[in-house]
Amino acid sequence: MGYFPLNWQKINISNGLYTPSTIKKHNNKAFCFWERCLFQRAASVIELNIPWEGAVRDFFTWVLYRRGFLCVWDDPEFGFTFQPCNLTGYDFYYLPARAIVTNPLLKTSKEMKIGEECCILKLSPDYMGIWDIINYYAEKLANLDNAINVSIINNKFTFVLGAKNRAMAAALKEMMDLINQGDPAVIYDRRIFPMEKDGEPWQFLERQNLKQSYLTDMQLADMHTLLNDFDAQIGIPSLPYEKKERMVTDEANSKVMESQARCMIWVETLNQSAIDIKKLYGKELKFSLKFEPEGGLGDGYSKDNIAGNAELR
Repeated sequence: MGYFPLNWQKINISNGLYTPSTIKKHNNKAFCFWERCLFQRAASVIELNIPWEGAVRDFFTWVLYRRGFLCVWDDPEFGFTFQPCNLTGYDFYYLPARAIVTNPLLKTSKEMKIGEECCILKLSPDYMGIWDIINYYAEKLANLDNAINVSIINNKFTFVLGAKNRAMAAALKEMMDLINQGDPAVIYDRRIFPMEKDGEPWQFLERQNLKQSYLTDMQLADMHTLLNDFDAQIGIPSLPYEKKERMVTDEANSKVMESQARCMIWVETLNQSAIDIKKLYGKELKFSLKFEPEGGLGDGYSKDNIAGNAELR
């Protein structure tokens, strides 16, 4: 998020694009944090067996999850490679017919016929990535994150004191400093607060019914609920921690199968796309779940991984 100096007209236009205008759901650091966190969480679900490693593999992962598809072809200069692309045209079944690839290092933009000059590797049947899922939950987590920060500050046991003059205010500040630094007792000179006819020279305001408020523990519980819901969307087996002790075996298995529904479609679509790549170029790409559909362990996880995750939960 870079800083751009704006005049009042541009600021007014920018604020007017939000509904409600006082809430900025996306352009904040909390949203960016959760967006990055959820992307890395989602990227851990599918095991990628591809011929690219290192930073190129990282780029492959980002394009696949962010855009939902990429173009794979054998280039005379760069060899067997891939790039994000745009799709155009349609065939007899209304599927995209051609892919357009633009890159600064290519002499000209490439427009290739799908199935003959290139192949499309896609994550889902509708050519979409998972950024809608990530944005949906990142927005809610960012809003809740802000509420937790406010709650942590406001739920501290704080004294609200009013002083009639500067001397009393300075004395009260000094007393509170001594209390906050851990002194077991604070003694003051009675002459600082002389008794007056209208009562005490300072006032004390106490917050009532703290336990009836939406406190930090409830907000943290809701954050875990949102993360569990996100896991169920992307294929990480998880149990609702608020029901873990009362959940029967059938309920637990049902929750695991629910979490596998979408990611099984993703893996099936990827492997189906890889068949076309193997036919055209002889290169084999394989994709599998790190968690098996039955709730067991896939090739990407060991029992030690699961034990560690369970302890963290």
